[in-house]
Amino acid sequence: MTITADDIMKALSKVIDPVTGKDIVALGFVRAPTADGGAVRFILEVPAERARAMQSLLEAAEAAARALPGVTKATGILTAHGPAPEAPPAPSLKIGGHPKPQIERHVAGVKSIVAVGSGKGGVGKSTVSSNLAVALALEGKRVGLLDADIHGPSQPRMMGVSERPTSDGKIIRPLIAHGVTLMSIGLMLPEDEAVIWRGPMLMGALQQMMTQVAWGELDVLVIDLPPGTGDVQLSLCQKFDVTGAIIVSTPQDVALADARKAIAMFRKLETPILGVIENMSGYICPKCGHEAHPFGHGGARAEGDKLGLPFLGEIPLDLAIRLAGDGGTPLVAAAPDSPQAAAFRTLARGLVAQGVV
Repeated sequence: MTITADDIMKALSKVIDPVTGKDIVALGFVRAPTADGGAVRFILEVPAERARAMQSLLEAAEAAARALPGVTKATGILTAHGPAPEAPPAPSLKIGGHPKPQIERHVAGVKSIVAVGSGKGGVGKSTVSSNLAVALALEGKRVGLLDADIHGPSQPRMMGVSERPTSDGKIIRPLIAHGVTLMSIGLMLPEDEAVIWRGPMLMGALQQMMTQVAWGELDVLVIDLPPGTGDVQLSLCQKFDVTGAIIVSTPQDVALADARKAIAMFRKLETPILGVIENMSGYICPKCGHEAHPFGHGGARAEGDKLGLPFLGEIPLDLAIRLAGDGGTPLVAAAPDSPQAAAFRTLARGLVAQGVV
């Protein structure tokens, strides 16, 4: 029996919100109902002022979906829309003329958080994140990898996982790949489904993946950020104690211009910047050995020197790195002793030596 979105909505329409007395479908709370075989998923988008009290409604909705014939499991994601309630006054710091909220919490069991960011897309930030996570695991560290690029999650493909995380209605159990604990919104939705969410929904999803995932005891949680300087970056740095950020850029001027913006953002948010990486730094012809620099060379190092930031290394433009990522096994896992993997492993060892991890 094929389960349709209409079937899911009909089942969820039997769930009544005790505050309004209306069903959650009529209230417009239900978003993106999907079914993959016997696995049903949906989003419960609720008013921000009620988000903390809606766990029981989410559990009732998941139970209603599980009651459908042919359903083996049902997973709902609770998020919020609208302005959040004002917090009571508290001392705050000034950042660029705006108050910085106090750090609310650490992530349970996680010793350090390393954010991998960039000013623009297409510079290889996700490739660096996945290979760095595996490289840290090879150094004997307990590592988690959070794909925080909600609109364009790529870590499930790069890490070679497609299973759906399980949940008991309160805590999500992440997956394990290549010695790394992994969570991504891409694991909760069909691969070709677009995520069309507003800012508050993005922030709600981030907070849920940070605090309602059973990360376990980790030495480090590597966070693959979306490109740019938007809501996810702001939410992460304001609400969680981020150990430091790594900036990824290619050597050309247009990428460096956007990298400067990312650096300025982290500085305004008083998040330490661990350093700069130059990706796609050079290409060595496998036949003749000639080295070329199609995107330029040395731009990230020069930018780091100008801004007083450590230069963490160069990552070559190499077919093996691309093929490994597309194939679901990061290069550091597929060929840990290869010359191409050396830059990632050197980066990991540097972070360990500095005491960051």
